[in-house]
Amino acid sequence: MNNSHVPELDKRIYEIRWHGRGGQGAVSSAQILAEAAYYQGFKGVAAAPFFGAERRGAPVTASTRFSHEQLQVYSQIEHPDIAIVLDEALLDSSNVTAGLKTEGWLIVNSARQPSELGVQGDFFVATADARSIAQQLGLLVTGNAIVNTAMLGAFVRATGLVSLECVKRAIESRFNGSAAGLNSEAARLTHDATVLGFPAAV
Repeated sequence: MNNSHVPELDKRIYEIRWHGRGGQGAVSSAQILAEAAYYQGFKGVAAAPFFGAERRGAPVTASTRFSHEQLQVYSQIEHPDIAIVLDEALLDSSNVTAGLKTEGWLIVNSARQPSELGVQGDFFVATADARSIAQQLGLLVTGNAIVNTAMLGAFVRATGLVSLECVKRAIESRFNGSAAGLNSEAARLTHDATVLGFPAAV
């Protein structure tokens, strides 16, 4: 398998759906990715939560859209090209693969191999142990590892749609000082640690 696989390279709009829990930063990571896509040269970018304000611990969904043309679509994403899961436990409690397109990507924060997740579908699966990397770097809130910026690196590794440099630039526009450096390093380390898998079922 190639190091990166971009579904439908000639697509006009790329749609990414984020799955996490309140307090994990899914909405923030959706916004950072949109900014990184803008730096990459995409003309139309947008990010939004799906279900209002985050409640700590409750399932939260956010979206990122970007396009080489100005966006004219702002509805909820029902058929994403990429689904990014910040909490592996959501694989069992939420339908994170709902509507995921054929040959799209499911990218999961997990120490397991893609083939060990037990998900089935006509899409590619990538895993990255972002939690361990966040713990290693001290990206913690009340003792919990915060993996949202780290998982941006997994997105870059799997899709190739934006560069690590653009992600770093977007992170640095949101964080100051050492926080910017730590979050950028989390994305880089997670990028390097991401494991790419073949479609779970064809």
